[in-house]
Amino acid sequence: MRALAFLVALLVASAASAAVDRAAVERQFQSWITANVWPEARDAKVSRATFDAAFAGVTLDWTMPDLIPPGTETSPPTVEWQREFGSPGAYFGEKNLATLAAMGRARLKQWQATLAAIEKRYGVPGPILLAIWAKETGYGAEKLPKPAIRALATEAFMGRRAEFFRKELIAALVILENGDIALGNMRSSVAGALGQPQFMPSQFLKYASDGDGDGHRDIWNSVPDTLASIARFLSAEGWNRTRGWGLEARAPAKVACSLEGPEQFKPMGEWARLGITKVGGEPLPVVGDRTAGLLMPAGRFGPAFIVTENFYALKRYNNSDLYALYIGNLADRIASGSGAFSAAWGKVGGFNRGDVKAMQDALVRDGYDVGNADGLVGFKTRIAIGRWQAKHGEAQTCFPDAQDVKEIR
Repeated sequence: MRALAFLVALLVASAASAAVDRAAVERQFQSWITANVWPEARDAKVSRATFDAAFAGVTLDWTMPDLIPPGTETSPPTVEWQREFGSPGAYFGEKNLATLAAMGRARLKQWQATLAAIEKRYGVPGPILLAIWAKETGYGAEKLPKPAIRALATEAFMGRRAEFFRKELIAALVILENGDIALGNMRSSVAGALGQPQFMPSQFLKYASDGDGDGHRDIWNSVPDTLASIARFLSAEGWNRTRGWGLEARAPAKVACSLEGPEQFKPMGEWARLGITKVGGEPLPVVGDRTAGLLMPAGRFGPAFIVTENFYALKRYNNSDLYALYIGNLADRIASGSGAFSAAWGKVGGFNRGDVKAMQDALVRDGYDVGNADGLVGFKTRIAIGRWQAKHGEAQTCFPDAQDVKEIR
């Protein structure tokens, strides 16, 4: 029934899109460029010559997802809210990780001198930089499908986050004005992310680095620039050169899974006293009063980790626990040849993102802090679920199953 309803919604949205007068919308787009974008670009010190060249022949890209053309009365449904949840472990495809790790070890040797110089400057180890490069664009092998200005302008004119993309469009024009990249080479993802490290334009202006010393910050074609830019980002966002990202741990049942998250960091010795060890049973590395946090991205349905502040620096690159964990694991594989996590990921699911959003709304009404009620099971939602379970006399799992979703709602 749900699939049928979604199909009907898509057909309605398609019919609405077909009814849009695209020629009229294109005319509005051209007027918007002149009346709205140019004044902001001018205020940002973009020359008229750069501006005119950037928008010469630019039209809307109607293939972009989730567009809301002017005059559209209702927003089209998004597939994200209907997507079924599966185990977080699906994110860690072993074949792909093993392949990327092997490629990373080869590049660790190839770019040894460059990586050493970057680490000396920014404090970020080479395997971490290589792991992000691999995850973002397959070590630069993935093709960037969009001319950046067209993609950003389309999103800024009729995307779901128009205000955000309008600022990014202006930042992209500033990049062109500065001369770091030629217009024809400024390619992006569908979401407007630039180059091999997939920086948004505002991130480029803030973090891009000239790693090869040629006077340009070319994250599209230069490997040293790409790696140095990633390192500069992480350094500025709190990377501690004296620590790693974390390690897989064994958390006994007496340790509440609701103790996870960056707001509940404890001295490493305290975690050890609670009974947490390395996954093989060895003691945690206790050094002075250094603190760390518990991470259980699938609650009791998956592995546990003890993570440092560097894990959260990785999350600032992409605000996802699974992304940061993927980078940490891939970096370890590149550095030492290690493999998959020891603990298995359990099977969870039977609900979708819309169900999670309804559950989060119910938790908020009951006074729990879920962070953003966005339909995603982030650490604050996991903590809230664990506390709800404890309050109602249930075993704490800190991750919903279909029954939890139904009961909490």
